[in-house]
Amino acid sequence: MVTKVDSKLTLRLIDSGVEASMIPGFIRSLVNACLITPDMSHYQANKRLKYLGWNDIEIDYHTFQLAINSLETKGLSQLEYKPAPWYLNSFKAKVPALPL
Repeated sequence: MVTKVDSKLTLRLIDSGVEASMIPGFIRSLVNACLITPDMSHYQANKRLKYLGWNDIEIDYHTFQLAINSLETKGLSQLEYKPAPWYLNSFKAKVPALPL
């Protein structure tokens, strides 16, 4: 189920330079980074994401908090490992229509 938080997160990630089709992979990398260091800051998350190959992407504090909130509402309160299909099904890149 796509929530308002997911839609806002998707828009912010696209604004940060993540292509819509790459969002599930980006989220998976973010979760894996959080598994290693659960209490990391957004600065540490960006550093870890760069290490994982997301060199052109840097997320701000609010985008990082949206991602954590989105993951927690999807049942990842302990941020356990999930297989790749879970990310594809849970974070379909649905870009909300912008108001005219």
